[in-house]
Parts: sequence; structure tokens; C-alpha cells
Amino acid sequence: MTEFLFYHLQGQPVERVLPVLLEKSIARGWRVVVHTSSEERVDALDAYLWTFREDSFLPHGTFREPTAAGQPVLLTVKDHNPNAAKVRLLIDQAPLPDDVDQYDRVILLFDGGDEEAVAEARDRWQIAKSRGFAVTYWQADQGDRWQRRA
Repeated sequence: MTEFLFYHLQGQPVERVLPVLLEKSIARGWRVVVHTSSEERVDALDAYLWTFREDSFLPHGTFREPTAAGQPVLLTVKDHNPNAAKVRLLIDQAPLPDDVDQYDRVILLFDGGDEEAVAEARDRWQIAKSRGFAVTYWQADQGDRWQRRA
């Protein structure tokens, strides 16, 4: 059964949270699709993930590359899953995939300071619950440690 995880960002940019989630996924042997809402964002994240830390990088590619199917992490703007990922990360209010059942986890990162993003996350929470998916809500504490809130 697909599990939905909602990460409420408060003062943390996606760029700070995303690499940590991707590193954990890769360490577990999971393939990931990161779905964003614009090609410009794909390009920015592509550049960032190669250099986000001096001592490492995250192996990844974009949907435009001929090697997309072999990537452990794939950045895209499309509702597809060419790398057979079991985890789908939604950022920048990217839409829910048509066939969420193909994923073990769908992780939605949303900006708690953006009323539209919060409202959309609430709607998606209701959709996931109504379809019988396992749903959890995570929020960072003062020490930036993620705490399960629901």
C-alpha cells in the first residue's frame, strides 16, 4: 500500500531538506522520482545536487537524458516513472501522479509559509485518506529534527 508523507517546511528551503531525503532513499536502495513544476527548477536542482556538499554528490539525472531509466534519482516535470522508482517526491506544488498505486511512498514537501501550498497539502491529505492510503505528517522541531505530528 502506498504511504503518503507530508513534510511541512517552516523556514527551510527545499534545497536543505531534499538532499537529506534523497540520501536516505539511496542508502535504502530505493529509486526516486523528484517531480517539480517547471523545467527551470529541474535545471536548478540538477546543478545543485552535484555540488550541495563539498564531500559528496547525489547521483541523479533529468527526464531529458537518454539514461533516465538507469538513474537512482530522476528529476522531472512529467507524470511518468522511467526509472521504475518506488518513491515519488513532489515539490513546488507538482501534481499528484495519475497512478499513485505504483509507488511505495509519495512524499510531499510544502512551504508552511505559503497559504496556497498549505491549502493544497490539506486537499491532498484528504484525497490520500479517502483512498485508504497510510498518511503521516512531519514537522521540524526547533533543532530541525523531523517529528511526526499526525
